[in-house]
Amino acid sequence: MKWKLGDFVRFVEENREGYVTRIFDDQMIGVTGDDDFEIPVLASKVTAVHGHAAKGQAKAEDTNITGTVPAAFVKEGVFLAAIPDERAQSVVHFHLVNQTSFKLLAALTTQKDQVFKGEFSGIVEPTSSVKFYSAQLGDLQLWPNFDLEVIFYTPYNVKRPAAIRFEEKFKAKDFSGAKKQVPVLNKGGWLFRLDQPELKIDPEKLKESFFKPAEEKVSLERPNSEVDLHIEKLRNDYQFLGSSEILNIQLNHFRKSLDAAIVHQLPAIVFIHGAGNGILRHELHKQLSKHPKVQTFMDAQKEKFGYGATRVLLK
Repeated sequence: MKWKLGDFVRFVEENREGYVTRIFDDQMIGVTGDDDFEIPVLASKVTAVHGHAAKGQAKAEDTNITGTVPAAFVKEGVFLAAIPDERAQSVVHFHLVNQTSFKLLAALTTQKDQVFKGEFSGIVEPTSSVKFYSAQLGDLQLWPNFDLEVIFYTPYNVKRPAAIRFEEKFKAKDFSGAKKQVPVLNKGGWLFRLDQPELKIDPEKLKESFFKPAEEKVSLERPNSEVDLHIEKLRNDYQFLGSSEILNIQLNHFRKSLDAAIVHQLPAIVFIHGAGNGILRHELHKQLSKHPKVQTFMDAQKEKFGYGATRVLLK
């Protein structure tokens, strides 16, 4: 049997089960259990667990539908969603999400080094979704190019939208934003709209925009009294960032939060930087020592933060 990422399997010779989180080759796979450890195992030494098998394809079309077009016929809302696996967060599953009243006929081909591979073809029913591809998020730079084609179908007297052609080589920045609630699936993930509505330009509003006065700069929001600078709190794509990038992001957030605290006349603010190797703490203290609006700074509540936070008193 050929396994796919996300399949739930049980070891034949051991009392262990888990999800397929890596495919080394046709003979060897990696399985991650509840302990989050990935174990290499021969593909022939695991078996599928009943009740966790992938769902079958959509049933055949009933072409005998008659009657008028439903009043609530939805014509827009086709998404590509990348959702982390519930058990193994290092694996993402790609779903084609259909919020419309059309049936979608979809096909995915991947391409890498001039090698083309048909990954999926099938039907996505109205207001439903289909999982069609899985990959290791940590191997993002090794992912192939995606070529996804989608055709709309309905037996009703409704004009079909133009077919969708989505060609993409995913990059780290595509997963840098915050996760959103994925429609239909009601899970958190990264969402890509495939059927962008046509942009309509109002000539009058466009003309008015040329004569509008420049808007005032948006005021800084009042920061929390404690600002966490751990990179996982600031970016979702931190696993793709180098150490220098991480430090720059943390320092930029520190400076913005400090400026906001000064604007809002906070008497003090705490920056949680962690102990680690001390580089971030050193940079913070270096900048604080030169800041004209800083009265003094010190380690914050050692019983709560240890040496992992700095309390800043402002003038």
